This record gives sequence, C-alpha cells and structure tokens, in this order.
Amino acid sequence: MEGRLLPLDNNGLRLALRRPAEWRTLALVIGCYAAWIAAGLLYAVIGWPAVFALALVIALHSSLQHEAIHGHPTNSALANEALVALPIGLLVPFRRYRDLHLQHHVDERLTDPYDDPESFYHSRRNYDHLAWPLRAALEWNNTLAGRMLIGPAMSSARFLLSDLRAAQSQGPEASGLRKAWGFHAIGLVAVGAIVHFGFAMPGYVYLAAAYLALSLLALRSFAEHQWAEVPAHRTVIVDRSLLSLLFLNNNLHLVHHAQPKLAWYELPAAYRARKDEWAALNNGYVFPGYRTIIRQFGFHQKESVVHPSVTEATHPEG
Repeated sequence: MEGRLLPLDNNGLRLALRRPAEWRTLALVIGCYAAWIAAGLLYAVIGWPAVFALALVIALHSSLQHEAIHGHPTNSALANEALVALPIGLLVPFRRYRDLHLQHHVDERLTDPYDDPESFYHSRRNYDHLAWPLRAALEWNNTLAGRMLIGPAMSSARFLLSDLRAAQSQGPEASGLRKAWGFHAIGLVAVGAIVHFGFAMPGYVYLAAAYLALSLLALRSFAEHQWAEVPAHRTVIVDRSLLSLLFLNNNLHLVHHAQPKLAWYELPAAYRARKDEWAALNNGYVFPGYRTIIRQFGFHQKESVVHPSVTEATHPEG
C-alpha cells in the first residue's frame, strides 16, 4: 500500500457518481451569499464585529470555490463557476484558482517549489539569492503565527507578480490568463458597488475582512503538506475540528487528494470507514485538531523553508 492512494471502495464509487445536483451544496452557496449580505449590512449597526463575520463568510466562499473546481454541485463546470465566481475575497480570479489548484493535485509533484503552485518551500538556489530581510520574513512565515499575520501579504504579492509576468508573455496560456483577469475585474466592479453603495462600508474595512479571511484559510493550509519521499506521506489528516464546516471538511486533506470527486459532506464518512488505513497511508501524518497545530507551531517553524530534495540537478532551468 506504500506510496499508493487508497482506491475507492464500493461505497466510495457510489458516492463519486454524479447526480443532477447536490442540494446541500447549492443551499450552502445560497446561504453563503445571504450571510455575506447580512454581515455587510450589519456593519452600519455594529461596526467592526461585522468585519469578523464577513471574514468567516469570505473564507467559506473560498471553500465553496474549491468544491466547484472539483465538479460540485452540478454536472456543468460553467454553472459551478457561475455559482461561486463573484470575487468577494477580492484577490484571486476563479479561473486562476482552478488552474493552479488542479496543477497542485498532481501528488507526485506536491511541495515542489517549481511544480506545485501551492508550495511554501523554496529551492536552495533561490533562497540563497534573497536579501536577508526577505529570508527572515520567510522563516517567520514558516511559523503558524507568521503564516497568519504576514503570510497572506507574502503569498498575494508572489501570486500577483507571477501572473503579471505571465500575462506579458505570448501564447494561449497568457491569453487565457488575461481573460480570467478580465472576468475578475468585472466581478470586482460588482463587489465594489455592493460594498460601497449597499454596505456603506469603506474600502479599507472590506480589505481588512478579506485579509482576515486569508488568515483563517492559512490556518487550514499551514500543515496540509510536508515533504516526504513517498507522495502519500505528504498530505495531512486533521482528525476533527470545530472549523470543519468553514473548511468544508478539507481538514481530511488526504482523503480529498485520494478521492477528489467526493463532495464535502461525503468526506467524513469516507474517512471514518477506513480511519486506520488512512493514517497508515500517510505514515501517521495526523493531528487530532488545529489546537495541536497551534500549540506545536504557533511560534516555532514546522520545517525548513528550503526544500530538502529540489536541487539544480532536478530543476536546471528553475
């Protein structure tokens, strides 16, 4: 079983079959947008506490976008995109998130700083060329406190600069990227109008809510992957958490990577039915909850910034 993801059992095969629509996910999408409007309108009444509510809703919306990327809640990719593409989180165009995340799902490349767009590792070559203040920031970013405080700013800047460079190139990929940002710009105009005229909220306040949402998502993603020789050992399981609904059970991350067609509400049953097998599969890379991760890595680095395997020989053109 080493190095190979668990196949779907008969129950998993049944769960993975496509339905006309997944009503629980559709209801959650509707509820998410209703909660977003309610939290925004509450700002005029209760002030900053509404910002925290907005952050929770924006984080949930990101989790719903993740579901849409994996084919939920309908059989139509275009319909799924339409349901969640409104950029209430501001930063990432849905189509860019889709393309980069599907690239991330090549498990043999997980954590590679060149091939995995969601990797937080750096190659030794690139790390050695950085100025010391940026190295210090990256070291802090490998603690949970750093990842939640400065991580959103660092990852956002890295993403935006990368897309800006890519958009200036030629070819079909650059054309698709520019189209994704064009759709995103239209969505941002709509969101800006709602925030300004509907919520009567200053732009910097909404930016604070969006940043806080990224911080919450950083708690989930902080320990999702680690370097290991065996691909299946690279992906975490966080056994249970009060945040499971916010993350749509993506705390059971190994199960999601092994069976990405399962909907969010199907993951817990798939995990509990074979709990010991999953823990064996990822070589015990299991945490009982996020509190354990906070205690262990709140102010301590989880691992090195430099990827232990990537070298000039493995990526001569990197």
